[in-house]
Amino acid sequence: MTRLYRGNHVAVILPCFNEVLVVASVVESFRKALPEATIYVFDNASTDGTAEAARAAGAIVRHVPQRGKGNVVRRQFADVDADVYVMADGDGTYDATASRALVDQLLDNGLDMVVGTRVPVGDGGEYRAGHKLGNRVLTGTVANMFGRGFTDMLSGYRVLSRRFVKSFPALSKGFEIETELTIHALELRAPYGEAPTAYGSRQEGSSSKLSTVRDGFRILEAIIRLFARERPRQLYLSMGLVVAIVSILLAIPVFIEFFETGLVPRLPTAIMAGLGLVASLVLGATAVILDSVVTGRREAKRLRYLEIAGPKVMAE
Repeated sequence: MTRLYRGNHVAVILPCFNEVLVVASVVESFRKALPEATIYVFDNASTDGTAEAARAAGAIVRHVPQRGKGNVVRRQFADVDADVYVMADGDGTYDATASRALVDQLLDNGLDMVVGTRVPVGDGGEYRAGHKLGNRVLTGTVANMFGRGFTDMLSGYRVLSRRFVKSFPALSKGFEIETELTIHALELRAPYGEAPTAYGSRQEGSSSKLSTVRDGFRILEAIIRLFARERPRQLYLSMGLVVAIVSILLAIPVFIEFFETGLVPRLPTAIMAGLGLVASLVLGATAVILDSVVTGRREAKRLRYLEIAGPKVMAE
């Protein structure tokens, strides 16, 4: 019989890739912190016995052959049915004892997402300076493009409601998934919150799968792609304005010379200025059309979100 926490089915979902050294202890720590929860380990084609260790520890194991955290999260959200989802990495760096408080925060405040912001414990080696700087830069970029609200956008420790999970498109393939989750919340204007949680070191012999530079550029590329997809009016109007200004600056000396002499000796410049003005008009029209498309898509996502019931709010 399924056990409920405050009237809700809670699922702990853990993406894992080659974490045989720690996955059993991670499963056990979440079981102690949230004994009512069902624990799922989604094994991302590990080669070191991660799936076997997780199964022996009592987790429900699912296999995802397509490599990449985004692919795993996509399957987690599709395959697991719950009212509340606790998502964390299976590497043992996140504090499982904080999960109950995060779930309570979501239920008590009627939220759709609570992010466990990382507070390094120990000597600081678990949260390298490059990761910290990259997180600050990327979080700031998202804040400037989509709105402020998150201080640790790249945290993998999150508690999510069913209606948020089941209305989330999950298009990313890799570590960009946290960025997509954040922007989805901002664009949907879903209620969300944050709470500080301890972020510890990996067990000796375990290694991070995140590449600071490579994955940082992938996340930045995802931010730009999502901005183009979600805010086309701002993007194309800005481009059109820049092209129009450049075209006008090119045309001014041509017009001055024409009025003074009646000649257009710099014909290529005149043609370029004219084409630039046409291009700016096309970009403006594109902005209007795409904004209409995006508005329709937002309305559809909002209606889908409203179709799904939120978690039950019951006292402990």
